[in-house]
Amino acid sequence: MLKLEYEAPETVDAAVALLKDAGAGAKVLAGGTDVLVQMREDLIQPKLLVDIKKISETRAVTVNSDGAVIGAAVTGAELGEHDEVKALWPGVVEAMNLIGSDQVQGRATMGGNLCNASPAADSVPALVAAKARVVIAGPSGLREVAVEDFLTRPGRTVLEAGEFVTALKLPTPAARSADAYLRFIPRTEMDIAVVGAGVAITLAEDGTCSAARLALGAVAPTVVLVEAAAAALVGKAIDDAALDAFAEAARDAAKPIDDKRGTVKFRKHVAGVLARRTAVIALERAQERK
Repeated sequence: MLKLEYEAPETVDAAVALLKDAGAGAKVLAGGTDVLVQMREDLIQPKLLVDIKKISETRAVTVNSDGAVIGAAVTGAELGEHDEVKALWPGVVEAMNLIGSDQVQGRATMGGNLCNASPAADSVPALVAAKARVVIAGPSGLREVAVEDFLTRPGRTVLEAGEFVTALKLPTPAARSADAYLRFIPRTEMDIAVVGAGVAITLAEDGTCSAARLALGAVAPTVVLVEAAAAALVGKAIDDAALDAFAEAARDAAKPIDDKRGTVKFRKHVAGVLARRTAVIALERAQERK
């Protein structure tokens, strides 16, 4: 029987030291909704679990003039009750709150959802649309990377030996900016996204689009930032023609596979539909902001 050790350090440095010493045999435990399931199903067999919930930086949510910093071990339930973060980036909070049941929300964390590196992770497209950055602690100190650069392939990230995610940073949105997230699932709740779409839109004073970002999940090995979709909106009034071009760019960018959750043709179609619907929600929210 494999011997499993458990540690709950109270500082970032202590966690880094444990992870560095244990090497590939260590796993970080935030909420545990992915790691514990993978252990039970014998998908992973770590020798050491490093629980980061006692580290103050991972459990805090800070909002200031620069934006929001969300600790990696902050739960979805806690984030859903944080009015300041919801006011800044409602789409990001919506995405996180779609993960699992109410019981799972009490444990699941945005940091864990990101580090699990599932192509269908709900929080990731919303984070990419919001230009979120990942704060990483390791033997060489702290570093930051954009969320879209953090994931390398299914189940893999840029994390190196001894490193772990301490927080996610969301910038302060520009004036007349807003975001939204939608997903398609086969059931009404508690299922894995067939396609997910995160959209952020900024409007100029004359009502035209001055900036846009679309990120798609579950249609490629990692999240897809669709620059062609942004080009379809920027500098234009967001009317039906612009939204149709936006949806077409989403369909073109989607590179899904055929599996039991849907065919390539179906998922590409859904990518366009979801992108358009999500953009409409983000647009309506942006129009309400001064």
